[in-house]
Amino acid sequence: MCGIAGFCNWKTDWEKNIRKMNDRMRHRGPDASGIWASEDGRVVFGHQRLSIVDLSENGAQPMQSHSGRFEIAFNGEIYNYKQIAKRLLDEKKVDHFRGGSDTEVLLEAMEHYGVKEAISMCKGMFAIALYDRKERVLYLLRDRIGEKPLYYGFVNGSFVFASDIGSIAALDGFNNGINKDVLDIYFVHGYIPAPYSIYENIRKLEPGCILTLRQPFAEPELEAYWSVREAARKGQENLFTGSREEAAQELERLLKNSIREQMVADVPVGAFLSAGIDSSTIVALMQSLNSGRVKSFTIGMGEAEYNEAEAAREIAKILGTEHTELYITEEDAKAVIPRLAFMFGEPFADSSQIPTYLVSKMTREHVTVSLSGDGGDELFCGYTSYASVSRIWNKMKNVPYFLRKPCSGLVLHSPLARKEIFRIKGKLLGAKDPADIYLQSRLTDPLTMEIAKQRGNLPYKYTTMPEGYLKEVNHTIMLMDMLMYHPDDILVKVDRTAMAVSLETRVPMLDKDVVEFAWSLPVEYERQGETGKLVLRDVLYKYVPKELMDRPKKGFSIPIAKWLKEPSLRAWAETLIDRRTLESQGMLNPEVVWTIWKDFVENGVWRIQIWYILMFQAWMAERKLAV
Repeated sequence: MCGIAGFCNWKTDWEKNIRKMNDRMRHRGPDASGIWASEDGRVVFGHQRLSIVDLSENGAQPMQSHSGRFEIAFNGEIYNYKQIAKRLLDEKKVDHFRGGSDTEVLLEAMEHYGVKEAISMCKGMFAIALYDRKERVLYLLRDRIGEKPLYYGFVNGSFVFASDIGSIAALDGFNNGINKDVLDIYFVHGYIPAPYSIYENIRKLEPGCILTLRQPFAEPELEAYWSVREAARKGQENLFTGSREEAAQELERLLKNSIREQMVADVPVGAFLSAGIDSSTIVALMQSLNSGRVKSFTIGMGEAEYNEAEAAREIAKILGTEHTELYITEEDAKAVIPRLAFMFGEPFADSSQIPTYLVSKMTREHVTVSLSGDGGDELFCGYTSYASVSRIWNKMKNVPYFLRKPCSGLVLHSPLARKEIFRIKGKLLGAKDPADIYLQSRLTDPLTMEIAKQRGNLPYKYTTMPEGYLKEVNHTIMLMDMLMYHPDDILVKVDRTAMAVSLETRVPMLDKDVVEFAWSLPVEYERQGETGKLVLRDVLYKYVPKELMDRPKKGFSIPIAKWLKEPSLRAWAETLIDRRTLESQGMLNPEVVWTIWKDFVENGVWRIQIWYILMFQAWMAERKLAV
């Protein structure tokens, strides 16, 4: 795990600026720092290294290919690099490797097989910058699901890229304005989805994509080498035909293969363990593959409704792991909050970022790599919202849209709309399809839609999905989450908080083979009524008693609404939303912000947008300090 950065055609002191970019992301790779520039100085790479595989200088980056034609800066891991290395040797493309790093294997594969073919054979998580000296072409690549970040764009006319958007903002003369068009999306979701970023002219490379930039480095070309949308379509057109028991056997085999590859490292490896189905399955399979005791980690809280530590401890005991837990307090959370804006580099407001950071910090004291159970809900129909959308759509679908739409308008413009329940029903009544139900369910509070003064017109990336693209309602919503929520919220949260403490996280469920198999499953193997992840449960129940896992899902959350009413955090919040500050910034409507805040502190009306506002204002304050 590392951080990469670079630019083309930089007009001032290139060495000073690439070092500034490296310094800003030192937490992503504290073990070593490297820079490289092409002979003409037009292309410059920076790299911060967190040493995981081949800790010697043979793994140092930026790295040059054996022939000298290609230069690479690479962040991530190629889990099947040994198989690719064997193919290169067997086909006599190379006669030896200088060291044992996946970076060297990846570099030689790209030279001998071509960029697109080489990346298509790779299984892993990555953000890559590759420069072809001969053709004078820069390539940027991102992994299939979006585990590793990669920002790119133009600053003062020069092309720039980095793992951390803060590295781009650290460049001399950076004056890209705030992209006001994304604020509506941010204040609905609490994050800014790819390809957008908080800055004008800076974008996120989308998962599964290759960016090609040819000299004079002015017009990027984008191409997809893999698509979760296409994987879902193919899977649903070629459904798994075996029994549910056979499906569980195949899933266990694929997960074991993924975990076996992801446990390979030259540093200590462990795993996060909540009391949920996903992380418990990953830890159970890790332990089954390990002759020693797997190191597992969890955090607990004093509030019983948020605490899963006791159940996690019980699971760890059954599995026989070497278990470590930490109970966090309100004071622990308060200490993290001022650091969040720096960690994420742009507004991000999933409040589970706080416990995720704390469990990462504890884990890093014991290991350098930790496996995670993320992905189970989106791939195996775990969220309760999936059943809700399906239930609502089944009630509505037989009433033609041309009748429902005007009825929706009547409800929304009637006195009934003063009550939230009728506002929600009115919105949902006007939904075109299951995807629209999912979207409309987020847009029911007119007050929170007036936070931002500037109205954006950016489309959601999943609205381009044709109606009926996937026949099954649950699968449609799962695909929507895999296109945006999972890569742009869940994976961002895990990457940034873990990298803040130089911890590498790996996600076995996002292995290409596991993902493609999951999309081939019929929905009845995944969900029945209110119970989801059926086939995943079938795997887990071989290792952990069913009765231990059959309890309500608590999620990985904190009592943020309660904590914000405590004097110190309330003072912090009210400083951020000071009316004069809001007026001088000109981004948010002070009257609306304070109406929402007073509704909370005086009447107990909690809206999740309160945290979204505070994280946006914290980022604004951090940005001002950085200038």
